[in-house]
Amino acid sequence: MNVGVMGCGNIAETYFRAQDYFNNINFIACSDINLEAAKKASIEHNVEALTIDEMLNSKNIDLILNLTIPQAHYEVSKKCLLSGKNVYSEKPMSVKFDQAKELVNLAKEKNLYIGNAPDTFLGGGGQLSREIIDKGEIGKILTGNFIFAFPGVQEFHPSPESWYQEGGGPVIDMGPYFFTTLVNLLGPAKNIRGRGVKFSDKREYKAGPNKGKLFDVEIPTSYMFNLEFVNETIIQGFISFDVQNHGRNHMELYGTHGSIIVPDPNMFGGPVSVSKELGSVWVNHSVEEKPLGKTNIENHSGRINEASKQSNYRGIGLSEMVDAIENKRQHRCNGNLALHVLDIIECAMISSIYKVEVDLRTNCEKPLPFQDYEIMKLLK
Repeated sequence: MNVGVMGCGNIAETYFRAQDYFNNINFIACSDINLEAAKKASIEHNVEALTIDEMLNSKNIDLILNLTIPQAHYEVSKKCLLSGKNVYSEKPMSVKFDQAKELVNLAKEKNLYIGNAPDTFLGGGGQLSREIIDKGEIGKILTGNFIFAFPGVQEFHPSPESWYQEGGGPVIDMGPYFFTTLVNLLGPAKNIRGRGVKFSDKREYKAGPNKGKLFDVEIPTSYMFNLEFVNETIIQGFISFDVQNHGRNHMELYGTHGSIIVPDPNMFGGPVSVSKELGSVWVNHSVEEKPLGKTNIENHSGRINEASKQSNYRGIGLSEMVDAIENKRQHRCNGNLALHVLDIIECAMISSIYKVEVDLRTNCEKPLPFQDYEIMKLLK
């Protein structure tokens, strides 16, 4: 299946690398609102540089990978669907729930596939955690917690403004990884109570040509919330752009017969840790032998809560969707899942504004487990 890449920013290189891992992705073109960025990517990755209109109207492109900024996801994905193209988007599907719902309905109306990141829950860490929970090894999950926190993207990004404006923020940026993983493990959510805080009105550029200058902060930069699932599990979460250092980037789930540490949902690896009785040691279960768990990158951010060596197989969601299109079945990173996750995100922000518990507007099916034999069919 021929794929065109729309948006040639930082994440594009990671997705182009997916073609080296998976056997059913064929990137043939790229485009960007900045034509020079598209030309640069076309040279680096040996694909054709097209204007946006040329890509939308191309008869050779079956699917468009939408890697534009979050605030543009809705507009771009809608244009792709209206042009008769299947679309797979970086997270989130849109920055507004109603817009994302429109996209899901439009895809259904046009008999097209719409897929959405994150796909990290398909990795070795997420799938082994799912297997352990599904087998009942730690009993019924009662409660748990998770955290993602760091100082903010201004530490390394030369243009961090959009992360601190409407449509940005820590929950929209990082929430999809954790909420998608939770839905994969526990099923759909039911309601949420949230609190959002903005600790300062200005931030300092730490990188790029504006280093040392200040920019405006327009939205909350830390969120705390309680999320109740349909199965009655209650999870406490914290996502923040205000923390210098901490020792975690994972989630812990507590069951009637033990506890499990699910590894960083922002990545694909592990290990997965389990403890089954009071005072017992944590037993680590490696995922290095799983096809989407093996360490394959070294990219240390400098944050002590992140492993310097990790596994990154971004693009498996796209590959699995291509396979689903070719075999006429539902894909795992589907629009209903992404819409439910965006519902959680938006309801978290609504709850923090009005200081009330908010019921979710959607439901979704728990994704099917992703078996190793299914993954092997997609690997080169």
